[in-house]
Amino acid sequence: MPASSSAQRLADHVQHLLGSGPFPQPGGWTHMGAVICDVSFQPRCNYEATLRPRLRHLQSTWPDARTVSGFQRRLATEDLAVAMKFKHAQKVATAHAITGLLAAHGVDTREDLHTWLGHQVNRAALLTVKGVGPKSIDYIGNLVGRSHVAVDVHLRAFAVDAGVPDLPYDKLRAAYEEAAALLGHDKGGLEHAVWRHGSKAA
Repeated sequence: MPASSSAQRLADHVQHLLGSGPFPQPGGWTHMGAVICDVSFQPRCNYEATLRPRLRHLQSTWPDARTVSGFQRRLATEDLAVAMKFKHAQKVATAHAITGLLAAHGVDTREDLHTWLGHQVNRAALLTVKGVGPKSIDYIGNLVGRSHVAVDVHLRAFAVDAGVPDLPYDKLRAAYEEAAALLGHDKGGLEHAVWRHGSKAA
């Protein structure tokens, strides 16, 4: 099957700006409290300066929140906004809702979530949480070692620079996945390389 023009443009732009790699996947987190807070708090947030230090702090101060059940017990007695030093009611509510949904489905560890996200019905269940969209689903997968393209503002800007027209989320994600295949890169690794490039330029 011939490459789509969008995928080829992305592949050419990657080679021009980022070189030939390799592009390793991001490590993500093994601490489920950090996973849940990462996906809940990261929209419209300076990740390296604001969010990553808070996630590391959460891991050290709430070591028992390594599992969903442990995180849920913490949330029942402590204020997540205080623990994260991040006062945003909707993001806190999203973290609580994701935690409740995962607990209700028997998801407790990183490995559990990795497997659970492999089923479309479960991804659809996560989409019912306010504050969670298609990008969040792909993003949380990457945080637990899956390999997805989570299309954010940086990936959209990179696509515009590559001459790719404004596409719906699913179509732009597919173009990036095809570009990764054309170049022989892991799609999650390619996504992270483009994200790093865009976040440094921002």
